Amino acid sequence: MAVYTPVSDADLANFLESYDVGHAISFKGIAEGVENTNYFLQTDRDRYILTLFEKRVPKQDLPFFMALMNHVVEAGLPAAAPVSNSAGQTLGQLNGRPAALIAFLDGTSKTAPEKAACAACGTMLARLHQATADFDQTRDNAFSLPGWQRLAQDCKAEANRCADDLNTFIRDELAFLQQHWPGPDALPRAVVHTDLFPDNVLFRDNRISGVIDFYFACTDFYAFDLAVTLNAWCFDETHVFQVDHARALLMAYQEHRPLDAAEKKALPVFLRGSALRFVLTRLYDWINQDPIALVSVKDPLEYRDKLRFHQQNDFWNLIDE
Repeated sequence: MAVYTPVSDADLANFLESYDVGHAISFKGIAEGVENTNYFLQTDRDRYILTLFEKRVPKQDLPFFMALMNHVVEAGLPAAAPVSNSAGQTLGQLNGRPAALIAFLDGTSKTAPEKAACAACGTMLARLHQATADFDQTRDNAFSLPGWQRLAQDCKAEANRCADDLNTFIRDELAFLQQHWPGPDALPRAVVHTDLFPDNVLFRDNRISGVIDFYFACTDFYAFDLAVTLNAWCFDETHVFQVDHARALLMAYQEHRPLDAAEKKALPVFLRGSALRFVLTRLYDWINQDPIALVSVKDPLEYRDKLRFHQQNDFWNLIDE
């Protein structure tokens, strides 16, 4: 979440005319995240998130996201559903951007998830994977291996300004992943979240009350999504791997959806690949910062450190100790 596109009170009032949600009482930009423009909206009836989709989100993918969010809600999971306007549409236009009004979910995210929260996340991730198994739409993952290669090329001229020899580090890891990445039909796959960071999971009374931000969802390996989540939840603020957190998340996940032997074998490669994915996307955003946008740019070197850990350690030996 972030704010790139300003919205005035008059702009908002015009947009809300086609929605049966009441009148705006308060309206505030949300600085967290990097992808879309987001505002918190309080009306005289309820609370909402107003999202304006920026240029990095392909317009043709937006109906997929809206349908997926509705599908997950209908499956009984605590996701945020898009609100339909008077024409029955979940997408509109605001200030030259596609826009959607999303139901607000109560709860707060955990900046430093404890072991029990990691277990709850593992359960929720498995339930998400079960819920999307019968979703009848697909979307390619723009941020898998071919996308990482394009990002590496785009960042090449400036990468070493972020850290010494970062270009070489990225090049060598891409070569490893190119050699070891499974083929498209090698493992179970369906629509997965691929961005289940702690700030996208809300808790109330130590129970998950909401899962948000499905705008990186795509068709990919379940185990890759699990790797993204492990990397996001199981390192502390100093980038040290928390083995007990990872065990808790994995155990809870497998109580609902056990990994098969091929998925277990591939998981260490996916941990490296998912770490490189965030090195590259964060590096790209670090290089291409918009000085006038209200946005928090995240540190690419956090995920370089996580990738180095996976390069130097045998994941399953750590987990099985």
